[in-house]
Amino acid sequence: MIEREIAPRLAYLFKRHPFVTITGPRYAGKTILCRTTFPELEYIDLEMPNYQEFAESDPWRFLCRLENGAILDEAQRAPELFPYLQTVADKRNQDSLFILIGSEQSGFSKVVGQSPAGRTSSLSLLPLSLSERRQMNANDNIDDILFSGFFPSVHARLNETERALAKYLETYIERDARRIIGGIRDLSNFRRFIRLCAGRIGHTVNHTALGTDAGISHTTARYWLSILEAIYVVYFLPPYSVNSRRRLIKSPKLYFYDVGLASHLLGIEHASQVETHPLRGALFENAVVTEAMKYQCNTGQKSNLFFYRDARGLECHLVYAIENGVGTVTIRPGATITADCFRHLDQISEVIPNVLVKAVIYGGSNRQSHEKGEIIPFAHVHEFIDDLHQIN
Repeated sequence: MIEREIAPRLAYLFKRHPFVTITGPRYAGKTILCRTTFPELEYIDLEMPNYQEFAESDPWRFLCRLENGAILDEAQRAPELFPYLQTVADKRNQDSLFILIGSEQSGFSKVVGQSPAGRTSSLSLLPLSLSERRQMNANDNIDDILFSGFFPSVHARLNETERALAKYLETYIERDARRIIGGIRDLSNFRRFIRLCAGRIGHTVNHTALGTDAGISHTTARYWLSILEAIYVVYFLPPYSVNSRRRLIKSPKLYFYDVGLASHLLGIEHASQVETHPLRGALFENAVVTEAMKYQCNTGQKSNLFFYRDARGLECHLVYAIENGVGTVTIRPGATITADCFRHLDQISEVIPNVLVKAVIYGGSNRQSHEKGEIIPFAHVHEFIDDLHQIN
């Protein structure tokens, strides 16, 4: 059994709120996390037709029969329940009532916010962190990581990574997208669109170019991206804003929640193909940025990750905002580091105020302290972020 890093925070919050909502991608392990953390709670899957019909037709009686609370999985499938949750909380006047699980962040958060406002705490569970992945005895080789990704159920099926990710794409992503959109006339267009997104990880979002390449309008491209964001397939890293005379890039950058899924969409069929793939650097960047995001989610930190890029091409892959300043990070997939790797970071420190730490996260294995900054292996990303927080 994998010990999830978010589990202590989930247990802590449930003791202090009537409801805790936990959202995240399908396959991330939300159900197993909640059932192992709260084995005493009744578990109800609202994707099961009988439960869904009961909750929709008679929501008050449905909740009243759950006298000792419950875990309600895929709760967004029964939005009729949410107006009654506030009443249940008021009537029982106690904490630790319901765990609400969802795999759609937009609609789910909307209906949750309607009624139990102030009575719920929200968490996001992403796929495994690197340290959690190691608990499954997974290979720590960078190319294996970029190929197989971090979904726990994928690693549970040894030697079937390609098949498991193909099933995930067909069974969940396409099904959920079709249900939300209300029918995709040409599914092949949508599949091509997702693959084009995988080819643009680490790039700033350009709806017009993406729509043109996919054979759809820019408005459809924008809408389909919002759907992929809602079902936790892609996310957007916002740009860091500073008072500067330089022209700054204002569009967010596109990443996938799981780098293994991105590799699958790129047509990579084996880890050995990653080493020479032209997008290996982009995949590595995706893995690093997402690892930093997992740290935030698992520890309850507010979102403070950005990137910096100006019109002249000066770029910082990650700007990590902390209380008294920022940490700036450049990402290099290679295992060799030279002093030139800090050149952009030195220039950026002249533009961004209060740079406290400069670091290069790379594909090697040795952590080093250089006169210009820190050199951090991918395996030590969490330790590096911990060190950043110690500066405060």
